[in-house]
Amino acid sequence: MAKYLFVYVGGDQGSEDTDYSAVTNAWITWFGGLGDAVLDPGNPAGASSAVASDGSIIGATSGVGGYSVISAPSLTAALEIAKGCPHLDANGTVEVYETFDVM
Repeated sequence: MAKYLFVYVGGDQGSEDTDYSAVTNAWITWFGGLGDAVLDPGNPAGASSAVASDGSIIGATSGVGGYSVISAPSLTAALEIAKGCPHLDANGTVEVYETFDVM
């Protein structure tokens, strides 16, 4: 099985009307359904900046909201898993990257 980095980008951050317990329960249910395929449920991302090639500090522009690491037999299978992600319900996207052990 390969490892895939799921990067959560964009999406609605919610409002004062957002039922955060329902959002949390959706994530718990999704991860629970994936079982052992969840290698690292990850974390949300907070404030960010970036370092440019010349060493200057610039504002990060990717809008990354968090990540997870999932095990799947192929990129196609990982993309199918991503289709069930609750982040999509918040109008976000899930970028899926295969990772490689090099160390």
